[in-house]
Amino acid sequence: MYVTRETLKEVRGGIAETLTVGLGLIPLGLAFGLLMVQSGYAWWWTPVFSVVIYAGSMEFLAIGLIGAGVGPFSAAVTGLMVNFRHIFYGLTFPRHRVGSRAGRAYSTYALTDESYAIVSARPPGAISGVRVLTIQVVCQLLWILPGIIGALVGQVLPDGLRGMEFALTALFVVLAWETFKSNRDYSLPLTAGLLAVCAGLLAPGQMLIIALSTYFVILLLRYRFPALDHRMEVRDHG
Repeated sequence: MYVTRETLKEVRGGIAETLTVGLGLIPLGLAFGLLMVQSGYAWWWTPVFSVVIYAGSMEFLAIGLIGAGVGPFSAAVTGLMVNFRHIFYGLTFPRHRVGSRAGRAYSTYALTDESYAIVSARPPGAISGVRVLTIQVVCQLLWILPGIIGALVGQVLPDGLRGMEFALTALFVVLAWETFKSNRDYSLPLTAGLLAVCAGLLAPGQMLIIALSTYFVILLLRYRFPALDHRMEVRDHG
């Protein structure tokens, strides 16, 4: 198959664009691989998770969900709540720029926060399908390869090493803080915290799924009824 100079230019450009953002995936991938091995999985389960699931935060969660014996329905609902934002990503992601059916299928599967952030930084219509796919492939490689390295390193570390399980908590804390800085509505974290405490007291075994589902419903109601959203807002205007 003949590869044009323009195609190679788009591939190189996609790699360059991705590295500026995607390098942040490397420490998370390393932490994920280490955590997989420390949780009792063989090292090769790391790329399996990262190919079958390929959703960073959900992969971390899946380790605990599988270890706890959570049923498929609860796991599916949890996955939906955690990655629901991807539905809205898909509405504006330029998947239509990809020419082949197989390429569009991969682009749908490989849509992540990082790839969306890189692609959406460009004006609408100003990106080629080749560059879209390059960005997504590089993002996935920057996640999978460090994960494998982390898993292999984890095999030689002493058993019982603790602390890597905090990587998921740290990831969510950073994401929550970055989101809060762009929308300083104190009612959002307060509502989430209250729901977590109540669900933990009422149903400790199903705390996550109950709290996430209830919070999701509240967000939908606030979006549907602006007056309710305005009354629930708690902002520091000082």
